[in-house]
Amino acid sequence: MPGPMVVSHVHEALRQVRAMQRRVLEAERFVGYSGRTRAFGGTVALIAALVMTSDRYPRTNDAHLAGWLAVLAVAVVGNYSALLYWFLFNPKAGRDVRRLIPTVDAVPPLVVGGVLSLVFVREDLFDLLFGAWMCLYGLANFSSRRILPAAIWALGTYYVGLGILFLFHPSVTFLSPMPAGLVFFFGEWAGGFIFHYCRKPDAPLSSFFNIAAKTEQLSKQAESGDVGEDLGSSELKES
Repeated sequence: MPGPMVVSHVHEALRQVRAMQRRVLEAERFVGYSGRTRAFGGTVALIAALVMTSDRYPRTNDAHLAGWLAVLAVAVVGNYSALLYWFLFNPKAGRDVRRLIPTVDAVPPLVVGGVLSLVFVREDLFDLLFGAWMCLYGLANFSSRRILPAAIWALGTYYVGLGILFLFHPSVTFLSPMPAGLVFFFGEWAGGFIFHYCRKPDAPLSSFFNIAAKTEQLSKQAESGDVGEDLGSSELKES
C-alpha cells in the first residue's frame, strides 16, 4: 500500500530536518562561558553583602563602593580567566579568535553601566547604583539571546525587573547591601546553570557540582581496590 509508505517517508524526512535544525542551533551556541565560575561570582556577591552588613564594616558610601568593586574584580577575573582557558585548551575553540566574537555583544550595556555608575557617584546618587547595575546587566543577558539558550531571556527579565524595582522603591539604600546581594546570588546561580547546560544539555544536575565525575572515579577505585589512595591529588587533577 503506497499511502502508509509515503506517510512514513514524510515523517522520516521531517525527523531528519528537525535533527539538522537542532545540530545547527547547537553549532551556533556559544559554550565558552563557565557556569561554575558564574555561580561562584554570585556567591562572592552574597558573601560581600554579608560582610558589608556587619557592624564592623564602615557605613560609608565609599567603603561600600569599594566592596562592590572588589566583587566586580573577582567576577571579571574569574569569568574571563575561565573563558581564556576554554579558548586556549578546548578543541572546539581551536584558538580561533573568531570564536570569541559573541562575547562582544555584552560589552555595550556593561560599558554604559560603568559610565552611569561614574555619573551617579559624582552626583552623590549612590542609592541608584543597584537598580542601574541590575538593569544594564539584564540588558547584557538579553544581548546574548542569539548564542545562549532561551532561558537567558528569563534571566535578563529577572535582572531588569528587579532593577526597575530597586530604582523606584523608596526603601532601597546603597548602605543596605543584603537585598542586592541576594538578587545577584540567585541570578548568577541561575545563569551558571544556563551556561552549564548550554555546554552539556543532557548532563544530570550533579554534573554541575562535579559529583558525577567524583562518584565515577570512586567506583573505579573501589573496583581496583585503591579507594583511599591519594584522593587529594586526584581532586587537584580534576580541577
